Amino acid sequence: MPGDNGTVAVLVVDDEPAIRLLCRVNLELEGYEVIEAPSLDAARRELDARAIALVLLDMRIGHERGETLLDEINDRNIPVVVVTGSAELDPVWTPRTNAVLGKPFAIDDLLRTVRELAPRG
Repeated sequence: MPGDNGTVAVLVVDDEPAIRLLCRVNLELEGYEVIEAPSLDAARRELDARAIALVLLDMRIGHERGETLLDEINDRNIPVVVVTGSAELDPVWTPRTNAVLGKPFAIDDLLRTVRELAPRG
């Protein structure tokens, strides 16, 4: 889903600046527009403000739980990739997500997943 300027926007929702930067640098090199959200409130503002093709969602954002945003994203029919450092994945997440990337993740896995779920045209 290209935005107004023709780029495909990926929203990275994570409270770790290093993860957001890692995603931004690598996805921008691939031609994606990357929007960063360090909190669920910031993510909601971005979802309301622009066309988002894909959300990379950390499931633990400070004291917040990412799954509280899952249903809102699903209602918008936007693909969601869960990014988590948890050893065990909650089976409740699985039907509401399109993919899971465990931290630490390989850049190749990130890029392949994003290309599959948010093709650039």
